[in-house]
Amino acid sequence: MNMPSGQNDPNANPCIRNCCLDQQDICLGCFRHLDEILAWRAMSDVERQACFARMAQRKAESHARRNGLK
Repeated sequence: MNMPSGQNDPNANPCIRNCCLDQQDICLGCFRHLDEILAWRAMSDVERQACFARMAQRKAESHARRNGLK
């Protein structure tokens, strides 16, 4: 699964400049929650890696819903 550039660099911001929040405050561009976006700069490397994992899960779930798999 392709993730925003930076998943191997915990200091890189995963924003892809395609910002639009859904009803749960998840960005449809990078799949971060609004709280994660706001906290990004203060997160530790471990917290950012956990965030990347949540983003990947959200992206997979979003694609599955769009393709009628969920």
